[in-house]
Amino acid sequence: MTVEEVLMEKVRVLPPSRQQELLDFAEFLEQKETVSQPRRSLEGIWADLDVKITEEDIAEARKEMWGNFPREHFFENESK
Repeated sequence: MTVEEVLMEKVRVLPPSRQQELLDFAEFLEQKETVSQPRRSLEGIWADLDVKITEEDIAEARKEMWGNFPREHFFENESK
């Protein structure tokens, strides 16, 4: 008996609500198998806008965002 035949037998004994659940799961698995298109890089998206972001710009933005982050709240228990 093939896997397909065994599956069909199992499906036939399930109530309709479980059959729908099985169908939903099969569609989910099918979607996982399809090859998705690779995402475009951000550089490619804004290439025609003449935007230049350097590593230094990113490092500076990180410093600005996280500079006043209250680290003591997270590390005060380590010394105990």
